[in-house]
Amino acid sequence: MTKIMIVDDDQLVTQLLEKLLKMEGYETTAVNDSSKAIEIADSVKPDLFLLDLMMPQPDGFKLCRMLRQTSDFVITPIIIITALDDSDSRAVAFGAGANDYITKPFHPDELAERIKEALH
Repeated sequence: MTKIMIVDDDQLVTQLLEKLLKMEGYETTAVNDSSKAIEIADSVKPDLFLLDLMMPQPDGFKLCRMLRQTSDFVITPIIIITALDDSDSRAVAFGAGANDYITKPFHPDELAERIKEALH
């Protein structure tokens, strides 16, 4: 089963994403403390990451860079899901190694399609 790790400091968001992704047949791990994300990812070995950008340290930009510097996650797809809808944030996220960028609020069908695309 495909494993997706959700990193967002908002528990309501992670609960919603977990529910949506489980309905699509994915195994999920939610992390609400970004400082523990790498450690948890090392044990879970997710096939894809969903990252928020606006989190306490490390923020999503830094976490994305940290994941890309970890040998196990150099090529693991990373999709940013954030309320930041400006071109600078997008540019920094892609520069940090993100594969895709979705703004909140998002449509569940769009998220499901973007995940499928990232995994193939």
